Amino acid sequence: MRVGYDVAVLGGRMTRWTWAVMVACMAGAGCAWEWVGAVAAPAPAVAAPVSLSAVQTHTLTGGDFDMASLGGKAVLFVNVASKCGYTPQYAGLQSLYERYRERGLEIVGVPCNQFAGQEPGSAEQIADFCQRNYGVTFPILEKQDVNGAQRSALYRFLVDSEVGAGANVKWNFEKFVVDRAGRVVARFPSGTAPDDAALLAAVDKALSATVTGATAPVP
Repeated sequence: MRVGYDVAVLGGRMTRWTWAVMVACMAGAGCAWEWVGAVAAPAPAVAAPVSLSAVQTHTLTGGDFDMASLGGKAVLFVNVASKCGYTPQYAGLQSLYERYRERGLEIVGVPCNQFAGQEPGSAEQIADFCQRNYGVTFPILEKQDVNGAQRSALYRFLVDSEVGAGANVKWNFEKFVVDRAGRVVARFPSGTAPDDAALLAAVDKALSATVTGATAPVP
């Protein structure tokens, strides 16, 4: 007969151990114990920041990024990578930035190496790549995770929003639009080009919001 049960271990690194005991039912055979293995309990959920201004993050060079600098602006957040098929979108993002920044749009690139290891470089290599190949002038943050247990505070805020719906980022160059009131109002997949009509409409709508009155999420 085989019996399995769980034992909670307090104060240790593993919070749950799974054991099984083999009991020989034949007279005189005694009992044999078998260790099946250890399974770590799921990491506790970390609450998303309540607002964009509550997010703490760093620039690509390691300094504190001032989220207050985004106050009253519409923001397009993009998880970027240097070795992806979508990497040429950097050119379109820079063009979009130059076209809209005087109206109050900020674009923020977020390097991430979670998708096929397509952002393996150091901060210096990423900065050089962006400047040398695409003349990027919009802010680039430190490399960070957008999915999983180590998802950054910024991406907890974006993904756990009503628009984000808790759905994992699927690939590099997904796009989140935040309006002037700090609300996530639109999300676009990687294949959406920076000059896509639907994305431009979402940006225009985000720019039209007042700081005290948020826009409705873009359908």
